[in-house]
Amino acid sequence: MTTRTPTQDVTQWLEQFEAALHERDRQQVVDLFGEECYWRDLVTFTWNLKTLEGKEEIQAMLEATLDETRPTNWRLDGEANEADGVIEAWITFETAVASGKGLLRLKDGRCWTLLTTMQGLKDHPEPSRERRPKGAQHGASKSRETWLEARQREQQELGYTRQPYCVIIGGGQGGIALAARLRQLDVPTIVVEKNPRPGDSWRNRYKSLCLHDPVWYDHLPYIPFPENWPVFAPKDKLGDWLEMYTKVMELNYWGSTECESARYDETTGEWIVEVNRDGERVTLRPQQLVLATGMSGMPNVPHFPGAERFEGEQQHSSQHPGPDAYRGKKVVVVGANNSAHDICAALWENEADVTMLQRSSTHIVKSDSLMDVVLGPLYSEEAVRSGISHDTADLIFASIPYKVLPDIQKPAFDEIRERDAEFYQRLEKAGFLLDFGSDDSGLFLKYLRRGSGYYIDVGACDLVANGEIKLRSGVGIECINPRSVTLTDGSELPADLIIYATGYGSMNGWAARIISQEVADKVGKCWGLGSDTPKDPGPWEGELRNMWKPTRQEALWFHGGNLHQSRHYSRYLALQLKARQEGIPTPVYGLQEVHHLS
Repeated sequence: MTTRTPTQDVTQWLEQFEAALHERDRQQVVDLFGEECYWRDLVTFTWNLKTLEGKEEIQAMLEATLDETRPTNWRLDGEANEADGVIEAWITFETAVASGKGLLRLKDGRCWTLLTTMQGLKDHPEPSRERRPKGAQHGASKSRETWLEARQREQQELGYTRQPYCVIIGGGQGGIALAARLRQLDVPTIVVEKNPRPGDSWRNRYKSLCLHDPVWYDHLPYIPFPENWPVFAPKDKLGDWLEMYTKVMELNYWGSTECESARYDETTGEWIVEVNRDGERVTLRPQQLVLATGMSGMPNVPHFPGAERFEGEQQHSSQHPGPDAYRGKKVVVVGANNSAHDICAALWENEADVTMLQRSSTHIVKSDSLMDVVLGPLYSEEAVRSGISHDTADLIFASIPYKVLPDIQKPAFDEIRERDAEFYQRLEKAGFLLDFGSDDSGLFLKYLRRGSGYYIDVGACDLVANGEIKLRSGVGIECINPRSVTLTDGSELPADLIIYATGYGSMNGWAARIISQEVADKVGKCWGLGSDTPKDPGPWEGELRNMWKPTRQEALWFHGGNLHQSRHYSRYLALQLKARQEGIPTPVYGLQEVHHLS
């Protein structure tokens, strides 16, 4: 008796799947899925970022999209593999307008998870490899325009005599990555950034800041970091890279430019965007507006009684310049997450007397453990040697439905908890309040659900455990006095400086400031999955709210997240924008409902 191989199983499944799709037999399609099943679609079928959970949702999506999508040419890409009873295989396919790539997992011959992603628009490919521009103009011409002359002409015209199709508000890594994608798709785009130079949003942060994510996780589109790039890039080095990248990718980047207002003209289908460009008032009229103002939104600055009477300094962590001016000073840092730990450690190194005020529990994970146990299989030198590029890793990570992700993450963080048990005991002995998330699923779920509540330890925790960074936990500020703070337990801390490492609000806070509160409420809360956990209220969404996908406000988009997300999801947002520019029909399936305003 011949044993069937995983490749044969996948090939047969794909043949049946394609035949059922061709016949528009939705019932036959869903019969190929298991009782527990998930289909995550990134733009190809839904013109949305949408996860369908269960056969009923899959069938409903197909009823609405198949006639327009017309998917064909489902093919296995390479050999299928099997582990722990799950067959996994890369696949390729086409729709009427796009080429796609996906990842299929089978259990007992039926689909457990399916990822489908749009990789490109067939009639509008990027100019890469055999389609790359020639550069030189061979021959002789009296009307020759050099590359530099053409580039200078574009910079003079765009936004003045010729309008951009898209304006991106925010020129950090998110805005830059998206602009690079749009440039390659020939979508005229202007990036508006209040800082003078690309990378300044990093340069302006506290001086000790380094990335907490490793280099393999952090590449930008098209130009990966060189092989000698540090594992954890210092902020100023990253700022220089972003400035270089902006220049060589030929982005139209308006530094020293602040967006003063924006409104959508439904009659013309244009945004009227008023900007102040280094003292010059300019009106831009793009058809698409992207807020890439950072996943974190507006700074959360708590208001305590007596704050106006404080005789020292008060800063949000985003405004903190670094420790140099505070040697010998008494500093209270409100908060106990990433920024709080980094700032406290730098102040301690500079001989400040620093106290961390921890109001609620924090998830802590040592950087080495995070790399070894969680990130390493996908984002590491070992992963690269095994053939997993960052683009491949992005798709593998994207293929895991958010509903399933907690169960996959829990064992990894259980291992970390055991591996670093002594480390956690020392912290708890010092009074530090620890958690691993409300369901013990660890760092990534906390990040996806709320974007806060954690610290990747690169050394500050030892200072807390040893008492060198003083700790007051389980208390808050009752009031602020001229030279001290009174805590909710009645005790008092002297203070020359109060730093609020208290995080940020929803990104739609920027929509309220730039556009209107009405539009901010119309689109609703950004970020979070609807997990019904702290700071991520239900109902369940299945995707991050409002990120990289159509919103309830026509032609308004949100782009943000860490470097990994900015790189990966900028592809899908850019393709959605390009399709609209070219007049390709983009019927959106499953437009997100609004359940929360902020």
